[in-house]
Amino acid sequence: MIVPSIDLMDGHAVQLVGGRDKALDAGDPQAVAERFSVVGEIAVIDLDAALGRGSNRDIMLDLVRRYPCRVGGGIRTVNEALEWLDAGARKVILGTAATPEVLSELPRERVIAALDGVDGEVVVRGWTERTGASVLDRLAELRDLVGGFLVTFVEREGRLGGIELAVANRIVEAAGDTRVTIAGGITTAGEVAALDRIGADAQIGMAIYTGRLDIADAFAAPLVSDRPDGLWPTVVCDEHGTALGLVYSSADSLRAAVAERRGVYWSRSRSELWRKGETSGAVQELVRVEADCDRDALRFTVRQRGGFCHLETRSCWGQGAGPAELERRLIDLVAHAVPGSYTSRLAGDPGLLAAKLVEEARELAEAGSGDEVVWEAADVLYFTLVKLAASGTRLEDVARELDRRALQVRRRDGSTAFATGEAGT
Repeated sequence: MIVPSIDLMDGHAVQLVGGRDKALDAGDPQAVAERFSVVGEIAVIDLDAALGRGSNRDIMLDLVRRYPCRVGGGIRTVNEALEWLDAGARKVILGTAATPEVLSELPRERVIAALDGVDGEVVVRGWTERTGASVLDRLAELRDLVGGFLVTFVEREGRLGGIELAVANRIVEAAGDTRVTIAGGITTAGEVAALDRIGADAQIGMAIYTGRLDIADAFAAPLVSDRPDGLWPTVVCDEHGTALGLVYSSADSLRAAVAERRGVYWSRSRSELWRKGETSGAVQELVRVEADCDRDALRFTVRQRGGFCHLETRSCWGQGAGPAELERRLIDLVAHAVPGSYTSRLAGDPGLLAAKLVEEARELAEAGSGDEVVWEAADVLYFTLVKLAASGTRLEDVARELDRRALQVRRRDGSTAFATGEAGT
């Protein structure tokens, strides 16, 4: 699959040629990350830190809180690596620090060793120093200590000259069971598919930034279909993971969905693009698209406005239930300030809402039997959801924060963690 890349320099997303000459300034990294995150995990590299001339730490912290990121650039100690993992990075990418001594103190599955090569020789410190070591030798040395490798062909980086598949294949073989991501020169969807067939992922920057390769086409390159029409069954879920219905996607509809960030599918009955909600108003904001394990089906995660089903229900299996459905009702009540509504009154009176939260939390703490706990927890959840709605935040944001905390390596011990005030959960 693909890993879109964001290289940071002086606070901007940039692209370099050969690791030296800045060829492109893409501006705000947040805007780039918002675009790239729809297709999955992003690689964020701090070039300033790698070159020892500054840091984009605050920007990267914000990115790892908002999006699924693997981060690298200037991470040279065990403590620095753990700080990024605790901050929410899915994985850390280590270059010069990828030594057996450092790696032995980190969770293997969350570490990627970066092997940047010029003509097969490993280079370090922002690609400025040659080491004399070969990429293949380093793969053999480290493959049992890391969860992945990022191998960059520096001489091809940013030049849109394509890849040497035979060399990539030797790298994958040398890595054994450790997953390899290839970077440098990848330009076409065909190359992404070819890398996937040999068991490697494709990290892509310049080709996407310049428009030479559409990000949706890169994502779709490894997909397969056993249907005569070539379509991909697509399960549509809301932001809480609840299935709303089953539709179908084509290459054209996937391209439109990713570009427009909305639910766009392929109508089998009309043989044309179907933009969900175009006539009904029940539009969808596309949050994320994922392929299943066999790469023959998709899942769209969307924010659904109104009902998904043609029967005007929340899903094709009827109305929703539980906290997510309660949240939707409360958001509507808060937004429209319904007269006589207790929810609207609470949202408009922060003091009253604060008092009720404290009162209900105390009652939950004092509850004894299972039934009492359930009753009081329901009260606490109701008032919590009102607080979220009144502040313009959502249960989805809470879930993201919980997921971030689950990624922490160092657990709560009373110390102060990396820019969070917490050591773990």
